[in-house]
Amino acid sequence: MNNYADLEIMFKQLKLSTFVSNYEAFSREAAKEGRPYEDYLKALVMEELGQRTQNTIRRLLANAKFPQVKTLSEFDFTEVPELNKQQVIQLAECNFIDKAQNICFIGTTGAGKSHLATAIGYEACKRKYSTIFIPAAKLVNELIEAKKEMGLSKTQKKYARFDLVIIDELGYIPFSREGAQLLFQFFADSYERQSVVVTTNLEFSKWTQFLGDPVMTAALLDRFTHYCHIFSINKESYRLKKRNKN
Repeated sequence: MNNYADLEIMFKQLKLSTFVSNYEAFSREAAKEGRPYEDYLKALVMEELGQRTQNTIRRLLANAKFPQVKTLSEFDFTEVPELNKQQVIQLAECNFIDKAQNICFIGTTGAGKSHLATAIGYEACKRKYSTIFIPAAKLVNELIEAKKEMGLSKTQKKYARFDLVIIDELGYIPFSREGAQLLFQFFADSYERQSVVVTTNLEFSKWTQFLGDPVMTAALLDRFTHYCHIFSINKESYRLKKRNKN
């Protein structure tokens, strides 16, 4: 065997897929340009690291289960002037995740809440934070079903592993007492351990409409809002404005 063939076998054993694809071409280019071996090796390693980063981001985006990828560059902040653009952009750097802080977007239907939440989730994936996007009703139903099947602890641990959980459309559907209790437990478990982004159509004072118990609602809000960035968007539908403009 020649050196190239030997190297290819060893690179495959080490699972250096980008090395396998590029080492020969990089080697010949370095020799042609008279570059030192260290430069060649550095270029090859950088290519491998870059590819691994892209693979990680693709995997995180797939696992996040976004209905549709949205970005902040696509959001027209001029349509919602009451929204603090600079604060949203700063939060998209995702330092809040390291601090286990939360975000809440409150507003009418079509105000752009889900777009903003998804965009922040997208930025989190790009920065290698594990993220999951789930409608509130689906999360509660999953917890109820898991409890029935004696698998609640497993489901709770599944969500606890994420750095960021995005709960969409909280408040549109009232929960049963059991569902509300399980949602309370979720927020209690996430407190100071992971970040939660919530989109809701209801002000905090109205959360009893879907949670029922005022005491439990107060306790849930106490935990969720303790370290929370809160945005209120109570203007004409962002989607309707965009549609009319187009």
